Amino acid sequence: MKGPGRADSTLLHVRVQPRSAVSEVVGWQGSALRVRVTEAPVNDAANRAVLILLAEALGVPRSQVSLVRGAHGRDKLIRISGISRDLLEARLVARRALG
Repeated sequence: MKGPGRADSTLLHVRVQPRSAVSEVVGWQGSALRVRVTEAPVNDAANRAVLILLAEALGVPRSQVSLVRGAHGRDKLIRISGISRDLLEARLVARRALG
């Protein structure tokens, strides 16, 4: 959805490792963003954790992050609304630099 002052939505390929010791954005592996979440893939808990983690990492409201495909696998397609691909990548790089 485009409008005055609105960025396009971005589709993001994400590779998830559930049941990790810590929830974190690991970094890029090819074209996929690797993330780890502490939750198990039971009752959609890991999927919710991934969406929350990405919203926090990108500094966007949780309502702008949605699962498009991959609810039952490690490889997911996530839509981030209201943010361009360039801005998304810049925010992830800045977050990694801050530690």
